[in-house]
Amino acid sequence: MDDREGSFVAVRRISQGLERGNTCHSTSAEVVAGSAAWLGRGLSCVCAQRRESDARPSFDLTPGQEECLQRLQSRLDVSYDCSIPEHQEALRALWNAAFPEEELRGLISEQWKDMGWQGKDPSTDFRGGGFISLENLLFFAKNFPKTFQDLLQKQEGDRSVWEYPFAVAGVNITFMLIQMLDLEAVKPRTLVGATFLKFLAESESAFDLLYCITFKLMDHQWLSMQASYMDFNAVMKSTRHQLEQELLLEDITRLEQLPSYGLLSQ
Repeated sequence: MDDREGSFVAVRRISQGLERGNTCHSTSAEVVAGSAAWLGRGLSCVCAQRRESDARPSFDLTPGQEECLQRLQSRLDVSYDCSIPEHQEALRALWNAAFPEEELRGLISEQWKDMGWQGKDPSTDFRGGGFISLENLLFFAKNFPKTFQDLLQKQEGDRSVWEYPFAVAGVNITFMLIQMLDLEAVKPRTLVGATFLKFLAESESAFDLLYCITFKLMDHQWLSMQASYMDFNAVMKSTRHQLEQELLLEDITRLEQLPSYGLLSQ
């Protein structure tokens, strides 16, 4: 996001198989600014908006679910802080996972745009998602490296000329999941949120795993809809709708049983 209020950043695919250093990546990209807000400041994805007037019930939690929710909420409260060594190392680890053959020249570098950050300092893009959005990306890279690379390099499907920027889309997904699951509430106020807490009570990494499922599902929807950057909000709304339906399916006791989990490749 540049300094003009209401601007967006899109990624234009230029060619296949361009070399960068000693590593051959599937695409090269240029970042282009435009005039319609969709990513970045405030993470103004339409699908993540909530009407404060909505009247919703609350669901009682077991002591175990309440404890798991509080631990997850503690993660949500952590902002990315570029002065904290652990946060710096996590950012470096993300780069190494994304481009293992290319040395990062600095935490502030034009290289970050190759991952789909909006500028040379990724920390500015974490404002909406917090440190957990970086943790989500790292979990994705470590546990599903093939899918992570496929999405990063846009290797699958008939891609648009103007593609979504990978990293910033990832921050949007973190934000959307927090809103969809109503994770900042003391108790869940939707059936989807209450259902998710059952998965969270079984596995502390449930949110991170759901993130991976959602990211791949979003890309699947993107390709199915033959989307371009102006369609990002529509794709996210479709992704959220599909995810909500799957979470409420009967006889689903683990996230690995969700139909969209099958889209992931390790």
